[in-house]
Amino acid sequence: MGSCPVLVFVLLFSATLPFSGDGGKILVFPIDGSHWLNMKILVEALHSQGHQITVIRSSTSWYIPESSPHYTSITIPQEQSQSLESQLFMTSFMKKALDVRQRRGSPLAYFEFYSNVFHWLTGNQKFFAELARSIFENKKLIKELNETGYDLCLTDPVFPAGVLLGHYLKLPMVFNVRWIITGEGHFAIAPSPLSYVPELFSEYSDRMDFLQRVNNMIYHGFLVYMYYFVTNPPYQAVCNDYFGPDVSPMSIMQGADIWLMRVDFTFEFPRPTMPNVVYIGGFQGKPAKPLQSDLEEFVQSSGEHGVIIMTLGTLLGDLGPEISEIIASAFAKLPQKVVWRHIGEKPATLGNNTRLVKWLPQNDLLGHPKTKLFITHGGTNGLYEAIYHGVPILGMPLILDQFDNIVRMRSRGAGEIVEVTEMDVESLTGAIKNILDPENSYKRNMLKLSRLLHDKPIKPLDSAVFWIEYVMRHKGAAHLRTESYKLPWYAYHSLDVMAFLVACGLLITMFTLVSCRCLIGCLVKSKKSTLKPKKE
Repeated sequence: MGSCPVLVFVLLFSATLPFSGDGGKILVFPIDGSHWLNMKILVEALHSQGHQITVIRSSTSWYIPESSPHYTSITIPQEQSQSLESQLFMTSFMKKALDVRQRRGSPLAYFEFYSNVFHWLTGNQKFFAELARSIFENKKLIKELNETGYDLCLTDPVFPAGVLLGHYLKLPMVFNVRWIITGEGHFAIAPSPLSYVPELFSEYSDRMDFLQRVNNMIYHGFLVYMYYFVTNPPYQAVCNDYFGPDVSPMSIMQGADIWLMRVDFTFEFPRPTMPNVVYIGGFQGKPAKPLQSDLEEFVQSSGEHGVIIMTLGTLLGDLGPEISEIIASAFAKLPQKVVWRHIGEKPATLGNNTRLVKWLPQNDLLGHPKTKLFITHGGTNGLYEAIYHGVPILGMPLILDQFDNIVRMRSRGAGEIVEVTEMDVESLTGAIKNILDPENSYKRNMLKLSRLLHDKPIKPLDSAVFWIEYVMRHKGAAHLRTESYKLPWYAYHSLDVMAFLVACGLLITMFTLVSCRCLIGCLVKSKKSTLKPKKE
């Protein structure tokens, strides 16, 4: 126990030191969209430590700049953008999701939507698999990458083209991760009992009743099916051509040195983990900066009632006229001032207390002492910023993991959920007033989460930098990886051992029964032979 303070001091001290006098060379293969916002924070932190960063990007990227003071880029020419790099597509995708939820109970609507999801997933996986293949076939680029002498590959495995490239170049790998092609990242490397670990899309907590556990198992089976028949085949084809049929994308991912998980247990439900998993949830958190004068004046004008912040992320600023009018009417009934990121026509019912903006400084507003509530779609970045600043949330989830994220906040007593397609003015107003009511515990619970997030021996971002540099110093971290991922499924679950023990038990039981039967037969026969002379 006495060595713990020393270990903490070493970690804190090491995290403040640069990797070396000249720094290292890091190859970064990010994913566009909100995933890039996470990776960008790591890139800037690594650059500040003196490392040379090279970022691989698509020519169709709409989030990742080609030029930056923090990295040099390698742009891969692409004639057609993939869906994650198309804001128009993602906006359309979310509006279709809203339409399906509005037509709840319509089998045709669900069939149309999930057919589109299936097509979207298939197209994206093929895009990234072909992106990896095009890089491998570019001998000039591969030669350049090899000759540069990178120390490490940092990538996001949700679409594992970067994983395949890191393996091809034989580089140590660090993941900036929450999701992979099978769903949540833990399921690939750590025991994840479905009895208390909710699957993606289940919208369950870690306290499930019997029917919920049945549904959780069904969700898991669906994701396994999607992996084998939708997400994995394009990458497996690349593996077959360049690494051999014995190498799978999953085995490459499971062989990564460090998994930097973008969650921690102030947000995520407790679950089993592994030595090479490092939790960096909240690494994007930072103190608020002063607001621009006009926005500061508006916020200060709220007086004792404070301000509500509403944004549904970068991909969807307009929920359509019908829903927007409901939201505007609800806001108009409140004594608070509202800053609402809204793109589209101005709602006719907009009150004088609401200010529409096309962009807002989210972190700075959340850190303002006047901010009382954050209305959000449930993106992880925004939720962690809310936790960082201790602002309770009202969730309006729209797609994908957003529902599960808001469920986690609700289970912590730090927020509530409203169904966008079912709410009316009264229900939305009631939900807002319920969270803002000082008699309720939402604010206190969120402040508790904030204290837990801040109460760590080393800041999450410093921890991420430390472990990346750790892998660079030691040229990997194989000693932290378990051998479990090399085992076949039946050996991992010890089914072969159990079958052997059951077989041995049956053999022993059969041998015992046969022996007893023979012994009894011999005794009976012997008794008969001794009784026969007496009768004579």
